[in-house]
Amino acid sequence: MTTTFGDSTAIVAATSGVNPARTPPEPRSVHPRSPSRQSLDLRHVLRMTDEVGLFEHADGAIPRREHGYCVDDVARGLMVLCREPFPSEAAIELSGRYLTFLAHAQGPDGSFHNRLGYDRSWHDRPATGDWWGRALWGLGTAAAGSSAPWIRDAALGFFERGAHHRPIHLRAMAFAALGAAQVLTFEPTHRLARALLADAALAIGTARTDQPVRDEDWPWPQTRLAYGNATLPEVLLMAGHLLGDEEALARGLAMLGWLMDVESNDGHFSPTPVGGRGTAERQPGFDQQPIELAALADACATAFAITAEPRWAAGVRLAAAWFAGDNDAGTVMYDPVTGGGYDGLTAVGRNANQGAESTLALLSTLQQDRRLRTENP
Repeated sequence: MTTTFGDSTAIVAATSGVNPARTPPEPRSVHPRSPSRQSLDLRHVLRMTDEVGLFEHADGAIPRREHGYCVDDVARGLMVLCREPFPSEAAIELSGRYLTFLAHAQGPDGSFHNRLGYDRSWHDRPATGDWWGRALWGLGTAAAGSSAPWIRDAALGFFERGAHHRPIHLRAMAFAALGAAQVLTFEPTHRLARALLADAALAIGTARTDQPVRDEDWPWPQTRLAYGNATLPEVLLMAGHLLGDEEALARGLAMLGWLMDVESNDGHFSPTPVGGRGTAERQPGFDQQPIELAALADACATAFAITAEPRWAAGVRLAAAWFAGDNDAGTVMYDPVTGGGYDGLTAVGRNANQGAESTLALLSTLQQDRRLRTENP
């Protein structure tokens, strides 16, 4: 099925259709804004972006237009840009472009298309997979953190349109819940956001494995580690912090600590590979993807913001160090010439392609590391 992507680039705030009169207050976040004015290196993000959105794949540093765009990556881009404490004009302009993309991707019921061809035709139907969760995460972050009032207002409207869904996929719920947590930082009584965060925390807390593994050996809600693993304990941390759920907070800290131990090897992070990891599988595993380090950095930053325990600050620094070459292959995972992040770490080196996901994972991790080092020199 294909449907046509509109050509309009009109101001999204005029088309959100949800609570148009309400403007969120000045941007707030669960993480205080850093006083550092050092800007993100957006060279490769700009290279990967056209007037429609952010291209998904690259051949080296060259965007692969034939593969089109996806909501997953555009939402990641919106989130990273709106977390910047002092965004450049280019960052604000990109934020508006990415928000416009998500606006056109959202269906009337609040679900989202994911894949858009270079011909501006959607190649799927709106649904509530991981991309729905990432879209709400990006929208919640924009509503809380954008420096542009029109972006904050429109993002909140689109978030509210989609926040009533409850997909069965645990990570889709987790991604969306992190967007809900951001909304709660400026509107603590927001009904939809509170319900979404609470329901996601409950889903994670009540998930059961189907293998006879003792809890102390495998205290994880699924039988295998998969992708974006640290997102799950981060949801519990947010629920504990923002909803006053002490049990969720304690479990989130325990899960994150266990995950850091499982994903460490000889003093550096050794993240779960693309095929996942079970109870009997040894390290290191390949291919490793940058998104795992970004998830660890986010979760550790949240844990440190809540507890001030040095272990979590060390986790953020280990995630950043992975990109600098402190990893299982001793390989630097970013290109200082292009500003891009490499797509994966293999047993013999790196995948030299610099796609959107890996580049944004790099930038997200560096954001957390920069904020931490600025606030805790």
